[in-house]
Amino acid sequence: NGPFYLRHDGHRVQLGFRVEPRHTNPMGICHGGMMASFCDMLLPLVAHRQVPEIGRRFLPTISLQMDYLAPSATGAWVQGEAQVLRTTRSMVFAQGLVTADGTPVVRVSGILKIGAEFGGAQEAVG
Repeated sequence: NGPFYLRHDGHRVQLGFRVEPRHTNPMGICHGGMMASFCDMLLPLVAHRQVPEIGRRFLPTISLQMDYLAPSATGAWVQGEAQVLRTTRSMVFAQGLVTADGTPVVRVSGILKIGAEFGGAQEAVG
């Protein structure tokens, strides 16, 4: 997948990567599966930072909807931002937008389940 780059500035969280040839399909554009994996990492990452009450809990994806808006060429900088819309006792509802070199390429929304606490002293991205 990665490497992925994370920027966290207060409440705003951005996750990004540079499209490399290994991320592309035979047409030379970022594979939809790569974008789906990226979005599936973006939403829980943002949820953990925007909703501190979640703590160190696993957030498995219950539902992930994506609208592919435009292709992302090899070499493009892909960046995603998302917001938590609502949390309940057991679910997180979030949405986001992914851009490639500033052009919107994916609109994403998802539902995450607030699961069990996870261990480990380090947090890894990528």
